[in-house]
Amino acid sequence: MSKLHAGDSKTNEYLQRYIEGVAKRNPGQPEFCQAVNEVATTVFPYLADKPEYHENQILERMAEPERVISFRVPWTDDDGRIRTNRGWRVQFNSAIGPYKGGVRFHPSVNESILKFLGFEQTFKNSLTGLPMGGGKGGANFNPKGKSDNEVMRFCQSFITELYRHIGEDTDVPAGDIGVGGREIGYMFGQYKRITNRFVGVLTGKGLEFGGSKMRTEATGYGAIFFLRSMLAQHKDSIEGKSVLVSGSGNVATHACEKVLQLGGKALTMSDSGGFIHCADGFSQEQIDWVKELKTVRRGRISEAADEFNNITFQEGRPWGVVGDCAVPSATQNEISADDAKTLIKNGVKAVAEAANMPCEQVAVDAFVDAGVIFGPAKAVNAGGVGVSGLEMSQNSGRISWGEDELRKLLENMMKDIHDSCVQYGESKSGPVDYLAGANIAGFVKVADAMLSYGHV
Repeated sequence: MSKLHAGDSKTNEYLQRYIEGVAKRNPGQPEFCQAVNEVATTVFPYLADKPEYHENQILERMAEPERVISFRVPWTDDDGRIRTNRGWRVQFNSAIGPYKGGVRFHPSVNESILKFLGFEQTFKNSLTGLPMGGGKGGANFNPKGKSDNEVMRFCQSFITELYRHIGEDTDVPAGDIGVGGREIGYMFGQYKRITNRFVGVLTGKGLEFGGSKMRTEATGYGAIFFLRSMLAQHKDSIEGKSVLVSGSGNVATHACEKVLQLGGKALTMSDSGGFIHCADGFSQEQIDWVKELKTVRRGRISEAADEFNNITFQEGRPWGVVGDCAVPSATQNEISADDAKTLIKNGVKAVAEAANMPCEQVAVDAFVDAGVIFGPAKAVNAGGVGVSGLEMSQNSGRISWGEDELRKLLENMMKDIHDSCVQYGESKSGPVDYLAGANIAGFVKVADAMLSYGHV
């Protein structure tokens, strides 16, 4: 169990019983239990003098998804063989709006991971200020190495089952790991074919059929906007800072791009094979090359070292490189306790979680204990779902906003999220407790809505 930031012995005992209860009800789901634990340890002290939340079992109800849908996904490969995967949609909480959250296609996908992501999404969506509930979905399907036709047939089979559970006012999925514009297009096309309706039921669509400008850039740009605000809050600047970034998809490449635009140097990117390092900081040309490598050619990050003389490749993760800030942008639990010790030893000043729960709990505790400014995922990477929410608004109004307007809306949204975190997490000594601030700010809005509905 992670440490409480405050609270008396009675609160500690209640918290312990709560966490044990969650673990007992969700055996074999470590990622989900980790996510609930992280929220509970920061929210419980805030609730100590607010009995209405305890009397109405708000946190207990929040830790139970409203609905978990599991289904088989049969499809045919290019050799004519029938293949079968498992699909899910976790509709976690709709207290403040329709379920909203991505769809992930990856061999690691299971119910625990999707429940953790849906739980996190509930608080993240609350922080954006938009009327969106929390959900998540996916399948244990690996699109890597599959032909376009195989991916198309899988997506069509997946949505043939899922379509009956989603809708523009019910549940609006988006992309995630393994699900980009190609997959969204195939799923939207099948949804439209089955239902004979052209509505904003998916976000991350192509601009030709209802997508929003700035959606591709939103998560990465938003993460760096949040990092800039964290540094400014602590009388520092991103200008001149060296930034370690993991991953090499949309989030990572656009995070690197925004670091460069704001006067910093992005030193690293990675994939499952290892990481690349550019001591001078990646140029825009190099970032664009990686974008093309990953989205068009679907190659390996190691190829960048063959293309550019000032880039080197190493196996492993980039956390041993010396840098001022770290922006983990790949996947959950990618920064271990040892990685955190190394980053702290090398003088890292700030960590901003651009991926979902990329730091193990012991790593988070280490950063907090060392006085490192720590931005949790539900706040840092909320820009992606924020612009998805703006896409929903555009679809509902049959309108399209310009890129400059959307960029300004994103920048303002991330500033508002940062300020909400400061409101609930400001410390008289030491850095702002953004973890507590984000959890409490996200919790209050959802909890008060749940109270309004009674026991449902």
